[in-house]
Amino acid sequence: MTTNTEPTTPVHPGPPAARPVHSHPRPDNKRRSEVSLLSRLGHIALLIWAILVIAPLLWTVLASFKTNTEIFLGNPFAVPHSFSFDSYARAWEKANVGRYFLNSVFVVALSTTGTMLLGSMAAYVLARYSFIGNRAIYYLFVSGLAFPVFLALVPLFLVVNNLGLLNTYTGLILVYIAYSLPFTVFFLAAFFKTLPNAVAEAAMLDGASHTRLFFQVMMPMAKPALVSITIFNILGQWNQYLLPVALMQGENADQKWVLTQGIASISTAAGYQADWSTLFAALTLSILPMIVMYGVFQHQIQQGLTAGAVK
Repeated sequence: MTTNTEPTTPVHPGPPAARPVHSHPRPDNKRRSEVSLLSRLGHIALLIWAILVIAPLLWTVLASFKTNTEIFLGNPFAVPHSFSFDSYARAWEKANVGRYFLNSVFVVALSTTGTMLLGSMAAYVLARYSFIGNRAIYYLFVSGLAFPVFLALVPLFLVVNNLGLLNTYTGLILVYIAYSLPFTVFFLAAFFKTLPNAVAEAAMLDGASHTRLFFQVMMPMAKPALVSITIFNILGQWNQYLLPVALMQGENADQKWVLTQGIASISTAAGYQADWSTLFAALTLSILPMIVMYGVFQHQIQQGLTAGAVK
């Protein structure tokens, strides 16, 4: 048996092949730079928009603590010499803003409740049940979104007057409900379609009626959307001006005015002798509740708007 005693020559690996140098940037890096640029532009646009919105609100609040001389001759955004709440007291008592405020709370509370009750039931039926005329009824509701309110003022006035509801809270509340139903049905119908059928089928197998299924099963599941649309309806009805001006007319109508009518009356009644700090105090009283409400329910509003977008 023979063995090979010749030494083996080690093999050294050669130098690695040079990689080609690319002169163009990678597509993913280019895409990241474009997204970063768009993000910065978006932040700049949002900052400008925030300034345009916050500046008038800040000026209104500061002006409510100033005198007429400070408002017209001083720096618009300067701090008032004294933070006295006398203008708020005058607005609440002498300018009757307190009564207008309570009228608005009463009307908006009842109209929002009626809107949410009727709108949620209509949206649920249109979204979850199939029947002849389903799509026609749905499109009839949605068509109300494309109809400007001011075009309906004259026929609306005649209808409410013929029903004997002119210059009454009942007539104004019913009109507010009809005004808010199209968007409510449109928003909630899209949300109800995203709810799982398995939960509804399980409740029906357990003996739940359609009414119990809606109020005890589907309504709690749709809570984010209900909170969002409720806030939107409150904001829209609270700031409504054309409808109450057209419908709240007649004897002693000023006793039933809502807040927007009262503020408009303050700004026009006194002419050049107007107490501007009182006017701005009234504006602040009308704006502040809506800002507080949105701040409190901000998370629920965002949750309702994004619910169903990601499964």
